[in-house]
Amino acid sequence: MERTLQHLLLAGHFPQGRMAFVVGPRQVGKTTLARTLLAARGCDDLYRNWDDLAWRREVVQAPYAFVDGCRPAGSGARPLAVLDEVHKHPRWKRFLKGLWDTRHDRLDVLVTGSGRLDVYQRGGDSLLGRYHQYRLHPLSVREVLGPGDASWTDSPERTLAQLGAAGAPPRAARDALDALLRWGGFPEPFLRQQERRHRLWLRERRALLVREDLRDLTRIQLLSHVEELVELLVLRSGGALSYNNLRADLQVALDSVRLWTAQLQRLYFVYLVRPYASRLQRALRREPKLYLWDWSEVADPGARFENLVASHLLKWCHFTQDWGLTPLELHYVRDKEKREVDFLLTRDRRPWLLVEAKVSQLQPNPALRYFGEKLRVAARIQVVRDCLGPGRAGDVQIIDAATFLAALPV
Repeated sequence: MERTLQHLLLAGHFPQGRMAFVVGPRQVGKTTLARTLLAARGCDDLYRNWDDLAWRREVVQAPYAFVDGCRPAGSGARPLAVLDEVHKHPRWKRFLKGLWDTRHDRLDVLVTGSGRLDVYQRGGDSLLGRYHQYRLHPLSVREVLGPGDASWTDSPERTLAQLGAAGAPPRAARDALDALLRWGGFPEPFLRQQERRHRLWLRERRALLVREDLRDLTRIQLLSHVEELVELLVLRSGGALSYNNLRADLQVALDSVRLWTAQLQRLYFVYLVRPYASRLQRALRREPKLYLWDWSEVADPGARFENLVASHLLKWCHFTQDWGLTPLELHYVRDKEKREVDFLLTRDRRPWLLVEAKVSQLQPNPALRYFGEKLRVAARIQVVRDCLGPGRAGDVQIIDAATFLAALPV
């Protein structure tokens, strides 16, 4: 399956002459993307994984021999070297710096990792100015429909204009949304679409996350408590995250809960959406909302749909940030009177778009109008899962989820 990032890297990154760091959740498709790029250039032999013991031994004797000895086949395209999980190397920054400083004139470099590369602070050499980092997200409706026309030149205004002119959703968009809701956005379960395989995949992924990735990243000893925390976080998807409540449930120190949750964020198991409080005197300011990178783990249909919408919006925000566009950031809004809108997108730190996610409710959330007036946000959208067609209710646009998600640029 083609990925949006694949096209963006070819058109917008490698011509700039820097290393590309691609990070994201385990099994989101980083290695497949990298191997696809390698095959297109005819240099499959330039893939290396730090988990390969033979290559570790080779690095000690001749660190860059695999690059120097490569003779790419094909049309003479510039070679591409892919280094997977190389941040586990004790001196990975020095290794990459040496590779790039001595050989960047003859090859491109792609570095991938399932944990955030900035988590691994071992090694003191700076890579500033030598790379750019991109986040690979799970599949989205737009990506399932076909990522070939994705462009970093898509503007938020153009996206809103497309939504304003949208009609009934095409069948392909509805089918893509149904499949993503059912199987999640990770490529393997999405493409297989088998119940038994999906259950096994979920269990194995969680075991690898806690028992291998978390162990490699930290010195956490009480992994059984972390497994309990994971179960509690899954149940809290879409809700406000209270560390005190988690501490009481787990019977551990508050600092431990904060640390474990932060590590699960770094390993792309959960992410937090912060409240927006500027200009709002009685708004909540502290408690974030929690969502999962794999929304297929969420049992409740309403919470799962909200998580899917949140993930699509986060992908849009990260797209603008990673590619140097006017940055979008994702928040939610809630005040002490319990008025709440699921999502607020800020553009260049100014409120820009309010989005409410509903499974079937067509009547607009009154909080959309209230916060829209308070924050001076003209664009107010209620995204509805079961909606036959778009419409308006006063100053709120009612739009079906398939049309809304398919209109996003990534």
